[in-house]
Amino acid sequence: MRSLEIQFRTNSLRKRYQFSNLAFKAYGVQIGRKYIQRINIIKQAKNIEELKSIRTLRCHPLKGDRKGEWAIKLTGFYRLLFTLLGEKLEIVRIEEVSKHYDD
Repeated sequence: MRSLEIQFRTNSLRKRYQFSNLAFKAYGVQIGRKYIQRINIIKQAKNIEELKSIRTLRCHPLKGDRKGEWAIKLTGFYRLLFTLLGEKLEIVRIEEVSKHYDD
C-alpha cells in the first residue's frame, strides 16, 4: 500500500522535522514535539481520508481565501497547515490561530 508523499515548502520546515532540537528552538518543546509527531502520522497515512478519520488530528480543509489548504491540530492554538497536490502533501507552515475565533 502506498502512503502520502510528503514535501516541505521550506528547508527550515524539513530540518525542524529531521532535527528535534531545531523544532524545539523554533516552536518550543510542546509544539515542536507535536510537529514531529504529526509528520510521522502523516507519513503512515494512505490518503487524506485516513487523516480525516483520526479524530484527535482534527484534519479539515480551510475555507474562503484559504481554500486549497488543510489544517491539523498541533495544540490548542497551533495548527500545521498543508496543501495536497495529488498524492503529495506539502507542509506549508505552523500557524497560531488564537485570533481565529476572536479570542
